[in-house]
Amino acid sequence: MIELRHLKKTYANAEPLKDVSVTVNNGDVIAVIGPSGTGKSTLIRCINLLEKPTGGQILLDGEEITARGYDVCRARQKMGMVFQSFNLFGHLTVLENLMLAPIDLLGRSKQEAYNKAMELLRRVGLADRALNYPDELSGGQQQRVAIARTLAMDPEIILLDEPTSALDPTMVAEVQAVIRDLARSGKTMIIVTHEMNFARAISNRVLYMDEGGICEDGTPEQIFDHPQKELTRRFVKKLRIYELDIDSRDYDFIGAGVEIDRYCLQNDMAPKDTYHVRLVIEELVQQILLPRMERPRIRVLVEYSAQERTTAVTVDYGGERFDPKDTDNDLSLMTLKSVSEAINYRYDPQCEQANRVEIKVKAS
Repeated sequence: MIELRHLKKTYANAEPLKDVSVTVNNGDVIAVIGPSGTGKSTLIRCINLLEKPTGGQILLDGEEITARGYDVCRARQKMGMVFQSFNLFGHLTVLENLMLAPIDLLGRSKQEAYNKAMELLRRVGLADRALNYPDELSGGQQQRVAIARTLAMDPEIILLDEPTSALDPTMVAEVQAVIRDLARSGKTMIIVTHEMNFARAISNRVLYMDEGGICEDGTPEQIFDHPQKELTRRFVKKLRIYELDIDSRDYDFIGAGVEIDRYCLQNDMAPKDTYHVRLVIEELVQQILLPRMERPRIRVLVEYSAQERTTAVTVDYGGERFDPKDTDNDLSLMTLKSVSEAINYRYDPQCEQANRVEIKVKAS
């Protein structure tokens, strides 16, 4: 079992880990996901003590491995690390890469190390490459060798840092197949990955990291289908966000229109979808809501899902209860309905902006 207590890691100009607390149980297969630069790789490098934490504690089977004077080698004998860039010794054959550490660090005989190495190479489908050198293998084959080399040390825990990120897309599947096989073996694994389908299929727990900590911890079903936190929802749905805060009747809607066009173009949205988004904002905000407000406070949130190719517009505004469907501007309401698949309104007097309209924009 691994327990992290208020783990921190600070550099001169960055703080990737601000306060991380989590328990990894024996047999857990945990996928760590999140945007780039949120400390995912730093987290597992700290667990393996390749990076020295700035603060907090790491406990391995109840023993604090971050304590002063602790023998780091003892922890590393229990943990194996698979890196993005393979890190194989180029001057050694595949077989020699697997035999080296067990002989030098575990004191195994050459015959024992050889037998184990060949067993593992068969397991990853590369027994016929035992006498090849790393530069004679494809990237996917090199990563499979790197995984076999890690297993040669009989680790209790395997840490994988973006194991497929350096691979050509055609080679990703072969490495993922090996990792899936490992996951079924009962090994404790922590996998940093940007492959969402892979994370969902392989893990029993998913950690979503953002803003220097663990934003959400749950089963794959919870994280990917029913995320509790807004940051998680935006990430797993691949949402692209654009916001407008309108506080005046003289708001620069021409400039906002230019920004919306840019936002849609950056997200490769169809011209017709861009037109529909513009029309939703124009009819709802400019034609229906603004004429009713002397001091408008309107927040517009556009969410485009690159995964589902859908767009939603959420509009929050203050004042008394007002459902846009009750407007007497029949032309604008008719236009709004023509470019919307659904228009949902709710009123919550407990909120500062009590009115909310959620619109699912009609796709082209």
